[in-house]
Amino acid sequence: MQGCEKREKREERVTATIAPGLKNPAQDNQRIFRAILLTMSRPGTVTVLGNWPKPPASLHPAATAVCLALADMDTPLWLGPAAPRDAQTYLRFHCGSPLVTREEDAVFAIIPDGHALPDLARFNPGTLEYPDRSATVIIQVRSIEVGCGVRLSGPGIRDEVRLAVDGLHTDFWQAMQWNSHRFPLGFDTILATETEIVSLPRTVRVGI
Repeated sequence: MQGCEKREKREERVTATIAPGLKNPAQDNQRIFRAILLTMSRPGTVTVLGNWPKPPASLHPAATAVCLALADMDTPLWLGPAAPRDAQTYLRFHCGSPLVTREEDAVFAIIPDGHALPDLARFNPGTLEYPDRSATVIIQVRSIEVGCGVRLSGPGIRDEVRLAVDGLHTDFWQAMQWNSHRFPLGFDTILATETEIVSLPRTVRVGI
């Protein structure tokens, strides 16, 4: 009995130190999900998610909100070898997602800004029979500016969109060009600042 009581107290202390998730999960999840659908249907368009509870310092609120809305116990999550323990604990607690160490095992991935870009080719591209079973890679960035930078075109984009992103590795856009050539295979990407997201599905064509 004493052992059980000690274990329960330890669990209570750990839970008490975890930052809060969504205040109203049912309503907030719906709002976030609708915003994600909107930005996925309009690649290159900046969508403001708004203010959410503050996650651990290494996680952006917008990127965290996407995970809280989409990830669950059936969607393995990759955070990378340098992910702080508090970020791992936060997402494991609020999403229930198992954390994986191999990129190819992930359904979702979060890459903090300033961290080394992993080999994106390792993420699951889906299969010809089930291309929708691919990974979604969420990359945290410092800022996104529309009207300059790389050119984006493809389904959901009228003519073209220009996008300048601060905080991306120099090899990222080349990886996006390669990814679009694999369609219908390929991973989908969401860029996230503190409060905004931009979707780059595999259908997007990139002109550098």
